Amino acid sequence: MSPPRRLPRTRNAQIPANRFDAVAFLANTGIGRTLHRYKPKQTIFSQGERPDAVFYIQEGRVRVSVLSKFGKEATITLLGPGDFLGEGCIASDQSVRVSTATALSNCSLLRVDRNEMLRTLHGENIFSDMFVAYVVKRYNRTEADLVDQLFNSSEKRLARALLTQARFGKTGKPQAVIPNISQKTLAEMIGTTRQRVNFFMNRFKRLGHIKYNDGLQVHRSLLSVVLHE
Repeated sequence: MSPPRRLPRTRNAQIPANRFDAVAFLANTGIGRTLHRYKPKQTIFSQGERPDAVFYIQEGRVRVSVLSKFGKEATITLLGPGDFLGEGCIASDQSVRVSTATALSNCSLLRVDRNEMLRTLHGENIFSDMFVAYVVKRYNRTEADLVDQLFNSSEKRLARALLTQARFGKTGKPQAVIPNISQKTLAEMIGTTRQRVNFFMNRFKRLGHIKYNDGLQVHRSLLSVVLHE
């Protein structure tokens, strides 16, 4: 999700002193809010830890994964600027983190203490409306991912995952290059093997849907794979 936009203003108009600014809240440190920087492969929080804060991604990309009791790891999703991490901590029934968040690139994250997050949600309608809209959008995406897993081929699932990471279909300009996504991670995301991902990536490259150029470049033509029946 892109960062919340400021409301349009007329010339010489000013935001009233008592109006809450969600953009400033998520862009700056303050009471209960601290800025943290992470390097690639550095853990932000781990599965099983006490959930005491929500994170907001200002810059960089983050991998969210889970580990089964048998030691099998799976990637749930990849997140980027404008996304929240660990928002489940605001639920009263979550006593531990249910996933692990790891930086895929150099990241800047705003850490908001749980109590400060709850206070702001309860006290600031502008922020709570924006946050609820974000959570609903994440839920819809998760539901779409489940349908994708149940009914679509691994080729379509891979194409959709790449388009999602390039943010096609979202507001704003699609991202030209997706950095630091391994074939192993893509395989975990779509529920197939790395060998199958490699096969389809080579096919997408041959057809001109993707290109490797200081990262992975995704072209709009990849939509044809998802839309083809």
